[in-house]
Amino acid sequence: MGDAALIDRFLEMMAAQAGAARNTIAAYRSDLLLASEALDGRLAEADADMIGRLASGWSALARSTVSRKASALRRFFTFLAEEGLRADDPGAALPQPARRRPLPRTLSHADVDRLFAVVAARLARDPPLAPDMRNAALLELLYGSGLRATELVSLPRNAIHPDRPFIILSGKGGKERLVPISDRARAAVAQWRDHVPADDKFLFPSGATHISRVRLFQIIRALGAEAGIPPDRISPHVLRHAFATHLLEGGADLRALQAMLGHADIATTEIYTHVDRARLVTLVNERHPLVDVAKPRA
Repeated sequence: MGDAALIDRFLEMMAAQAGAARNTIAAYRSDLLLASEALDGRLAEADADMIGRLASGWSALARSTVSRKASALRRFFTFLAEEGLRADDPGAALPQPARRRPLPRTLSHADVDRLFAVVAARLARDPPLAPDMRNAALLELLYGSGLRATELVSLPRNAIHPDRPFIILSGKGGKERLVPISDRARAAVAQWRDHVPADDKFLFPSGATHISRVRLFQIIRALGAEAGIPPDRISPHVLRHAFATHLLEGGADLRALQAMLGHADIATTEIYTHVDRARLVTLVNERHPLVDVAKPRA
């Protein structure tokens, strides 16, 4: 069986068993087909020397790209070995670059207060305008629940109930998670939904479908501009980061935060711990059980 057929079988497994996201599947397909082409269609039978020579051509690529390519090939060879399609696994010859996670951009509490002040001022108009009610609901859900942009804009019209403080979302890879919805967010959604026709499928409709991620980005940047926040410091994803950062600062459990954000690996969630080191040091100095022992007696 040739490389192309084996790559198809591998990707079918990734989609069906591992629940890989569509973008991951597309990236793996591209990486594996390029590797096969570089090895004259002999990727599936390549030995460690061939793999080493292939990887040596990646020296000019970004660390994240090398990591992704190596991961795709490593998982492909593991699949071949597990399926009995080859006796060995040359994946050890692939590079394992240390990936440095960029620290997330976030907003201060003062930034968030200014954003909501802008929304409150707009809603104070008599009568408030429908777009302002929509924007209030969008902002409350982004900052109050940490939704991803795609999850937010594609919410069904009746996804959020006034008497149910959570929703169940299907996120990356089709994995479901429970997301709490604050009282404020539910109230904002209820006010906005009165302006959404009952026969509309989506909570934030636009034409025959829902507003786009680009439109959401534009809305958030416009609100940020009114609040005096530079455009390079705010986006829907930055508000998701602010949700996580401020919850952690408030004492949220890291595992609970992982579940709310829908992170498959807690290492992804742990990048937020950098924002709270000063508070943690203070916590240890003030709350550790040995603190009293260390104090000099009068």
